[in-house]
Amino acid sequence: MIREYQNNLAVDTHYSIDHLPGRTIDLDGQDYLFFSGTSYLGISQDPTFRSLLAEGMARYGTVFGSSRNGNLQLRIYEEAESRLAAFARAEAALTLSSGMLAGQAVVNWLKGQGFEFIYAPNAHPAIWQEPTTRLPTGSFDDWTRQLPELVAAAATPHIVIALNALDALFSVAYSFDWVNQLPGNQAITLLVDDSHGLGVSGPEGSGIGSQIPKRPNVRLIVTASLAKAMGLPGGVIFSDPQTLSAIRRTAFFGACSPTPPAYLYAFCQAQGSYHAAFNQLLENIRLFEKRVGTSDLFQHIPDYPVFYTDQDRLYSYLLANRIFVYSFAYPTPTDKPNTRIVINALHRPEDIERLGDYLYGKAR
Repeated sequence: MIREYQNNLAVDTHYSIDHLPGRTIDLDGQDYLFFSGTSYLGISQDPTFRSLLAEGMARYGTVFGSSRNGNLQLRIYEEAESRLAAFARAEAALTLSSGMLAGQAVVNWLKGQGFEFIYAPNAHPAIWQEPTTRLPTGSFDDWTRQLPELVAAAATPHIVIALNALDALFSVAYSFDWVNQLPGNQAITLLVDDSHGLGVSGPEGSGIGSQIPKRPNVRLIVTASLAKAMGLPGGVIFSDPQTLSAIRRTAFFGACSPTPPAYLYAFCQAQGSYHAAFNQLLENIRLFEKRVGTSDLFQHIPDYPVFYTDQDRLYSYLLANRIFVYSFAYPTPTDKPNTRIVINALHRPEDIERLGDYLYGKAR
């Protein structure tokens, strides 16, 4: 049981630091354990990756100031996209400068062909058609039960079903068994944002793509930010080669600045670091799962690094004990705070033990 703790620290207080968070942060001259953020694999702090990034910058500079469709192209993009596709167990991959842009490149292309969109609850803004897209308010399970009817009632024969791979805010896994219940006589595009799954969920961190049932009339397009678990400033689209070739030919893609090539070089060379970080993350998650036990304090997906709690007072209590966790209003400042503990690959066993001691009132 959590210790009772009262103080005047507001959940919506913001703090500033001038260094990159890792397993700890320096806040006003004191070290705090850091259980927040989305750098699940801790790649940005990995010495091997950072050394390879320096090599990449020596070769490619800081940015490639050209269109990917220009008459002079860098081979590293094709190499990195091939490796990303293999990692995600996808047919092919196409990189862009952000996950948001990856989603919007797909949406822009589909809209141009007159596809009708059906959105799931909490679908990420990266895959919205408009800035104020209206989303369903019911549960994900209720929505999936209504899907066959929604698809059958669509005004056009070409439909996009747009959703997240999982609920990272509240650490809830989504089943995709409902794909097997979709009508088989309509052309359906399944657009899935896997920004919070790629690198940490699925077989060896490969994400959601290989776990979604395949149907002859269902085309799968998976988009993701690479700036979370993968530690790269960019985004990616996974799909079949024909689809990606068509997206690449659009003016929307041609006008985009590409991902900095030095990072893709480091990614290609650092496969061992990614593998080791994934295994370490799993070990850390399982250690915390064991520490938490069967407590109903947290909601979380097994082997997933996010532990959600509705006990927002936990934030102030842990902060007072120099443990910094995720807690702020999301997605807008008027929403209820979302409080989560995030485990990463950089954490040490003693960090997790200390967190557990404070959670369950055993700290001295």
